[in-house]
Amino acid sequence: MVNKVVLIGNAGQDPEVRHLDSGVSVANFNLATNETYKDKSGERVTQTEWHRIVLWRGLAEVAEKYVKKGELLYIEGRLRTRSWDDKDGIKRYTTEVYADSMKMLGKKSDQADGSGSEHAVESEGPGMEVSENDDLPF
Repeated sequence: MVNKVVLIGNAGQDPEVRHLDSGVSVANFNLATNETYKDKSGERVTQTEWHRIVLWRGLAEVAEKYVKKGELLYIEGRLRTRSWDDKDGIKRYTTEVYADSMKMLGKKSDQADGSGSEHAVESEGPGMEVSENDDLPF
């Protein structure tokens, strides 16, 4: 079985980073992806989908330092659904993308003029160390 997600989109806000008592870092943010198509009348329509991204350990630390709202990102990961009971006792669900790899492609404005930079950071998941490519500027 395969559970793999590949997304390219813009960060909807700066990541929210928490540091657990164990010292492990976890970052959360929304990523917007857009699909543009022509409707029946020939009008261009853009549809935005929002994805909740979760980064652990080294990826979370990189996101805390370098990912800002509007940043164009390439994310690879897997879907995970979790549930909880809200204050009224109603069961709620959310589906998140647990990222294994993140590439920083540059800010949205950088892409328009072709000057966007590309940086990659990868992890084998929440329990593994982060390895960074040698060409990273940070």
